[in-house]
Amino acid sequence: MFVRDEVTLDVGFDVARDRLEKLDSWFLAASDHAYGEGMAGLARIGPRGPAPGISRLAEIQFQNLTAHDGRSGLALRWEARGPGGRLFPVLDADLTLVPAGENATVLTLEGAYRPPLGSLGAELDRLLLHRLAEATIRDFLERVATALTQPTNALA
Repeated sequence: MFVRDEVTLDVGFDVARDRLEKLDSWFLAASDHAYGEGMAGLARIGPRGPAPGISRLAEIQFQNLTAHDGRSGLALRWEARGPGGRLFPVLDADLTLVPAGENATVLTLEGAYRPPLGSLGAELDRLLLHRLAEATIRDFLERVATALTQPTNALA
């Protein structure tokens, strides 16, 4: 399944790129929060109360920031860890910055995930879970955007 979202930042490209390069340790906290929000959404549509054996840990791995054709970006992998982690999809995505004027930059996350559990997982994703994945991606992207436009708030 493909996911894509973007947000326009009220900060110039060079500033956004420099700040993105400094966010390496920050990404883990942002992915944990977005994943936790997604888990809360899943809990609301699943069994009542916390589901035993379900992971609440997210891990994010990424490559160094690269630049080409006037863009900058990094590849990332986001996956659930711990008990039940294999019940959740792994996201492989690119986080990209593109200039959008003197004081604006477009931040895009584009990626793909494969639902676990074969055809059952694909059907659940089609019916419901894809919306949860999109909301989780949106939350994560908004957190990255805040970190790039207001770094003192994001890194505190």
